[in-house]
Amino acid sequence: MEKFKKVKTAVIGCGVISDIYLQNMTSQFAILDVAGCNDIIKERMDHRAAQYHIKPMSLEEILNDKSIELVVNLTTPGSHHLVTSQALNAGKHVYSEKPIDLSIDAARELVNLADSKGVLYGNAPDTFMGSAIQTARFALDSGLIGEVTSVYAALNRDSSLLAERFPFTALPGGGIGLDVGVYYVTAILSILGPVKEVSGFVTTLNPNRKHFLVSRPDFGEPFALQAENLVVGSFRFASGVMGTMHFNSNCIQNEKPQIVMYGSQGMLYMADPNHFGGEVKVLLKGQTEPFALPPTHAYSENSRGIGPAELAWSLRMGRRPRTSKEMAFHGLELLLGLYKSSETKVFYQMTSTFDRPAPIPRGYLGATYGGSEAEAGLAV
Repeated sequence: MEKFKKVKTAVIGCGVISDIYLQNMTSQFAILDVAGCNDIIKERMDHRAAQYHIKPMSLEEILNDKSIELVVNLTTPGSHHLVTSQALNAGKHVYSEKPIDLSIDAARELVNLADSKGVLYGNAPDTFMGSAIQTARFALDSGLIGEVTSVYAALNRDSSLLAERFPFTALPGGGIGLDVGVYYVTAILSILGPVKEVSGFVTTLNPNRKHFLVSRPDFGEPFALQAENLVVGSFRFASGVMGTMHFNSNCIQNEKPQIVMYGSQGMLYMADPNHFGGEVKVLLKGQTEPFALPPTHAYSENSRGIGPAELAWSLRMGRRPRTSKEMAFHGLELLLGLYKSSETKVFYQMTSTFDRPAPIPRGYLGATYGGSEAEAGLAV
């Protein structure tokens, strides 16, 4: 049947993150037919193409190839807008790494372009479709902790160390909010729905640094952090739930991620939203210690690529992808709204909304399933 025809796909951007994407997209998801890849650095492109037995392609080849339906944009944040807009203008469906863009206006332009072209446009992170966050959602939707009244999210990192190893994290779009906090924001939005207003403080502490890794050719030379490294904020959901977040990359690299949902009958402790699996715990009223929930869904390993696969199934099944551009835009607006609030010293009123994505059905994605049984759930 036509709707089960594989979706021919090309990857643009062959950096570090492309490895796990291509590994999964070429072996784990039957709906995808990865045809080729592109990168501005030819050596990287050729390496990935040889590694995964796909074709190295120029950008023009990808955009002009009518058989390629889906482009997966894995470029660095500063290139997201250009690459995505080129693909959308070529009539391609697009799945892009996060963030969707670096400004609200630029992101809105991409959303409107996708609508005008009548193509699907999905965005990372896709970790919210993994085992841990789907298990947490199942528990919350089942009323296990009663009515959710508030949520708290926190993350620590070391921006100096990350800037040494991954230079894009020092640039706009690579900071603790847009590069990492977006995982926390997306996990929370996927469960609790849209936000009405936000307020916060955002800054870049000690922006003038020196390269300290002796293996670098520029060891000892100065550089500037151009991305935020401390974000503290609060937000109110359309449902009335209140939330707070604390993202600090002026700390240690031994991350201690936290997302806690507070309910009228208990508390739920979520796993690291930067991962697909992890332990989900609940503390119920009257208890003194939390207990771990058994996972209710599959995809507990690193399943990057599930986003493009689910978008491909959405294309074949004629529905909106769970990694919708509307939710991605809303998450970006939430984070940049915090930045705006920090500048103006007033609450930022959200201008966008989105429909909460449907949960992954348990009938297909029980915790013991994998392979084609697990992928069947993405088609529903």
